[in-house]
Amino acid sequence: MKMRSTTPMRVAKIGYVIMSVVFCVVGILFMVWSDVSTVALGYALGGAMIVFGIIKMVGYFSKDLFRLAFQYDLELGIVLTVLGIIVLAKPFDVMNFIFIAMGIAILTDSLFKARIAYDAKRFGITVWWMILALAIISGVIGVMLTIRPWESARMLTVLLGISLLSDGVLNLCVAISTVKIIKNQYPDVIEADYCEMEDETK
Repeated sequence: MKMRSTTPMRVAKIGYVIMSVVFCVVGILFMVWSDVSTVALGYALGGAMIVFGIIKMVGYFSKDLFRLAFQYDLELGIVLTVLGIIVLAKPFDVMNFIFIAMGIAILTDSLFKARIAYDAKRFGITVWWMILALAIISGVIGVMLTIRPWESARMLTVLLGISLLSDGVLNLCVAISTVKIIKNQYPDVIEADYCEMEDETK
């Protein structure tokens, strides 16, 4: 029987890890360089959202062994890609939209990751509690980013940086701990050839 190719899974996992690290780095930069211009902020986030959205969709269709990390990524990937396109289309006047959109996206992602943590516990993955803890932290920050408790653009940019850092760490933890790739993985549906046996008793 022909084995399933592991290339899509490897692409998805490597892309997931890389984009998680990128989110962490961008988050730290926003925290340190809080007076970044709106245009630069829009281009950076818009591009990152589109790339990560595409990677999430690839991950969904890659069908890794446990089916934990990518099980909700089709919808999230579409949402991230669409939001990224909107942000790139109008980077000059989408400041409020950026904070609300990122807050909702991060909150939604954290809710799905909390469910993944529950499923990971059932699979016997020992770090499920870390995924849950990071999901809760990321979700709280996502709510704060959505309701924007401060009006200062500098403070909001710092909060955005914190949210990107927390979400990046969360996705990195999920990708490393739950995405398992094995070389000898069979397709989900086993195809079998059937032949009719002639009735010899006549």
